[in-house]
Amino acid sequence: MEREVLEVDVLLVGAGPANLALAYRLSQLLGEDAETFVVLIEKAKEVGFHTLSGAVMDPRGMRELLPDFLERGCPVEASVEEEELWFLTEKGRLAAPFLPGPLDNRGGYVCSLGRVVRWLGGLVEETGRVEVFPEFPGVELLVEEERVVGVRTGDRGRDREGNPKPTHEPGIDIRARVTVLGEGPHGSLTKSLVRRFELRKGGNPQVYALGIKELWRMEKGRVRAGRVVHTLGWPLDRETFGGGFLYGMRDDVWDVGFVTGLDYRDPYTDPHGLFQRFKTHPAVRGLLEGGRLIRYGAKTIPEGGWFSRIRPYVDGCLVVGDSAGFLDPLRLKGIHLAVKSGMLAAETIAEALREGDFSARALSRFERKVEESWIAEEMRRSRNIHQGFEHGLLPGLLNAGISLVTGGRGFRDRMELKPGHTRIRKLAEQYGPNPPPFRRLKPDGKLTFDRLSGVYESGTKHEEDQPVHLHVSDPEICRTRCVREYGNPCTRFCPAEVYEMEEDPERGGMRLKINAGNCVHCKTCDIMDPYQIIDWVPPEGGGGPRYTDL
Repeated sequence: MEREVLEVDVLLVGAGPANLALAYRLSQLLGEDAETFVVLIEKAKEVGFHTLSGAVMDPRGMRELLPDFLERGCPVEASVEEEELWFLTEKGRLAAPFLPGPLDNRGGYVCSLGRVVRWLGGLVEETGRVEVFPEFPGVELLVEEERVVGVRTGDRGRDREGNPKPTHEPGIDIRARVTVLGEGPHGSLTKSLVRRFELRKGGNPQVYALGIKELWRMEKGRVRAGRVVHTLGWPLDRETFGGGFLYGMRDDVWDVGFVTGLDYRDPYTDPHGLFQRFKTHPAVRGLLEGGRLIRYGAKTIPEGGWFSRIRPYVDGCLVVGDSAGFLDPLRLKGIHLAVKSGMLAAETIAEALREGDFSARALSRFERKVEESWIAEEMRRSRNIHQGFEHGLLPGLLNAGISLVTGGRGFRDRMELKPGHTRIRKLAEQYGPNPPPFRRLKPDGKLTFDRLSGVYESGTKHEEDQPVHLHVSDPEICRTRCVREYGNPCTRFCPAEVYEMEEDPERGGMRLKINAGNCVHCKTCDIMDPYQIIDWVPPEGGGGPRYTDL
């Protein structure tokens, strides 16, 4: 197939905070006279549509990038003035008398990361130095002689069987002197890069959590902007990491969400159901009753910490932000780390452009810069946090307390991690030879909702007649072994009802049905499938959620 070829100097894949910070900082470092051609591609229809976070933003990274970010209109909701930590039982709550220093968010800002990213994207385009192309998903790394030389973008206009439609347009090959992957957690190109170049060799595997959130519009005067509540405990069991949050936004909006560690043990764990149950707790119900759901979204979070980072460079390529593992698992914060990683990558690329050297040796300066920066200082303080929760909530909290007073060491240094999908038990291990049927929470349509209602509120839209972007390498496992061994956990861990088991009239029993149009691009299926036979790849450009305020 004939493909158009675009030659550029720097190619950035993914318009998240890391790559946008990189683009802005690089435009400063290049100066007015440089002729460097920088292109940023993004799979969403618009910059920010696929961006989701809690979020309480630590402003440290943004202040370094743009000291006057507030004066220039960064759309934060409110500064954090009031913060609480609750431990929930089924009916009650215990408020922590004080917050340990790393968990104190005063001085931070409640924000919609999607809005912040759109604003930052506008500043990048105003520089006139960076071309931003939304609706261009990167689907394949271009590698020659073990050197990354660019990315192939996805085709448009193929039908469900992969045949070209009259509107077919082949993707283009964007060839670059240096390519930067900033795809967010568990990006498809990053996954390919990690495997090909063994970038995780010698480190811990990455482990993830799934964050699900909603925005609730309340009556006037019901929400104090800048109020922050975090919770531990109910409805999680003592073997599962996670917790809830409520952030007060402007215009009487609650940002409410729940995080479930994707290294849980019970195969019947239902993250969406846990979130809906969380809202029924008396302390949470009292804050939400009388309001209405206006937005929904879900995203995975890389929580492994310092020892789960990948080597972020190869010949011709760097990896930044969540894709590289730059997130503080103690604070559950990564925006400021993403911004800083982008700035350090920009400095590395500027040096490489001056020298004309894009080898792994030259690009390894990025890792050295990270290790000499406050990214390393912060992440090392929480380097063994998530590992402590391998044996449950109480040991995890004890290890976290020890880590606070030992500079991050915890029980020992370094503590190992197992991939999250290996921890899920089989039904017989969890429930014995006769496991009970799984029962999903019945929503009331006022406070609690089913997953399809959430998909609707996420604005998710895909071209229906296109190839399914969720590849299951052996569907026979789904209808045989997985039914018996795990009860098809994909039907529970997906927050968008993408996976469904239906009767198979030809062969008898059940078969897997994939509702790809529901997908909110969280990547949970690719991460948590116990057989690792699901491969998430980008759909046709522009498809997916529209997180306008999340």
